[in-house]
Amino acid sequence: MQEFLLVIHRDLTSANPQPSPEQMKEALKPYQDWVAGIAAQDKLVAPPKRWDVDGRVIRHDKKKEQIASGPYAEGKESIGGLFLIRAKDYDEAVELAKGCPIIQYGAIVEVRMAIPPVA
Repeated sequence: MQEFLLVIHRDLTSANPQPSPEQMKEALKPYQDWVAGIAAQDKLVAPPKRWDVDGRVIRHDKKKEQIASGPYAEGKESIGGLFLIRAKDYDEAVELAKGCPIIQYGAIVEVRMAIPPVA
């Protein structure tokens, strides 16, 4: 089994965020059930955490270091949550990720496989 990071991206900062607060409230129980279903299969490594809307992005160009406020200062999508799961491969991880109920409201779920450290 491999570990995969599920990163939930959603619009948290615009004037009309998607999913809306009402949609997020509607999706809360299905979201909790989805996570519980992953846990019931013994595939939940680290539970979801909520993240602050604010953040800092650090970049370095050839002249100077730049620090901008916001998770992605030039975009409207932020990290709404992330957690680790276990799956045999990308296909299984994607199938689990596709069950995220807030996708139907405009959220995006990114799936990344953990790469073991080089010895």
